[in-house]
Amino acid sequence: MTSAWAGIMRKEPNGEIGTLPPAETDWRRAVLVSEAHERAALWARAEAVRRDHFGDGIFVRGVIEVSNFCRQNCVYCGMRRENETLARFRLGREMILRTILEDLPASITDLNFQAGEDPVALRELVLPVVEEVAKEKPDLGISICLGTVDFRLYDDLRQAGAQGYIIKLETGDPEQYRRFQCPGTLERRLEAIHYLAGTGWSVSSGLIYGLPNQTADQAVRTLELLASLPLSGCSVSPFVPGEGTPLSSARAADLDETLNVVAALRLSSPRWIIPAVSAMNLFDPLGYVKALRAGANLATINLTPSTWRENYPLYRRNRWIMTEERVLRAIDEAGCEPRRESWLAFSRSPSASSPCLPSDRSTPEDASSIWTGLQREANHRGGR
Repeated sequence: MTSAWAGIMRKEPNGEIGTLPPAETDWRRAVLVSEAHERAALWARAEAVRRDHFGDGIFVRGVIEVSNFCRQNCVYCGMRRENETLARFRLGREMILRTILEDLPASITDLNFQAGEDPVALRELVLPVVEEVAKEKPDLGISICLGTVDFRLYDDLRQAGAQGYIIKLETGDPEQYRRFQCPGTLERRLEAIHYLAGTGWSVSSGLIYGLPNQTADQAVRTLELLASLPLSGCSVSPFVPGEGTPLSSARAADLDETLNVVAALRLSSPRWIIPAVSAMNLFDPLGYVKALRAGANLATINLTPSTWRENYPLYRRNRWIMTEERVLRAIDEAGCEPRRESWLAFSRSPSASSPCLPSDRSTPEDASSIWTGLQREANHRGGR
């Protein structure tokens, strides 16, 4: 058998392919590099795990990108501080409040404030807006994605009414982290995650898959590190060469392999909140739908006013913008429906055991059951 799964698989007496109990690293590696004929079973298994824990409901949040100023210089990001071709902006407070308090789509139950690592925007813009939104819309879950800042600012945001913080690692491999000039230091990011989780936040993280010259070992190390952290959720974005960056001519990630990572996240941490990301639609018009079918359970509507969207180039200016119509259609095409519950409220409920502890997740002890389920599905599909 010439497959990534060879070596942890065996032929059963009935002719079906069974599995040997793999170590956790082994099953993650095999999942990441699953071949085309194996992926359908992998994604179906991850979708089934998502359904077991969340049903067919998909959480729907909105994101408003409040600033593209950034003090970091990540080589993969179009908002890096050395990108002098980018027109910088910070949205006005009244514009943000009008968008949220008057024009918020009815399907949204959570709101994410996102920006480059911009402490000025955080202090002078996001903090007062969060306080007002929390008073006016107390049922709206509020999350923040503004990078690593002084821990006192985290405390101020928490007191203002925010409940979730997204702090992405992008890679958990120390050598990659330095080479791609990821934000600050890996140690500082990990310290922030533990501080946030320890002070009552629901914390999510994320990674980029397919960075130039990334090895399977590096990707596995990142997944293992993420699985060890006190997180409520995690995202994966396919690498897209960013305009105005040193990696602008690099090769993009493979979508199917990125979907394998979505599935690996779901299998490793069944109760995590895992977003489908809009970048997947740059590779395939059904990329977003495929992410939901591979285990994702959160969709995001972009609320940033159109005048400023093109100057928020996480990867490139002509991003795929997920409107409410596109999000709801993708959810429907995935055979799901929007949940009316805030994902932050869910992740903080006792039944969700949030923040998820490593003991809540798949471990080497139950990795064999994951593998058995994967192969059962593969055999079933192979017999059709």
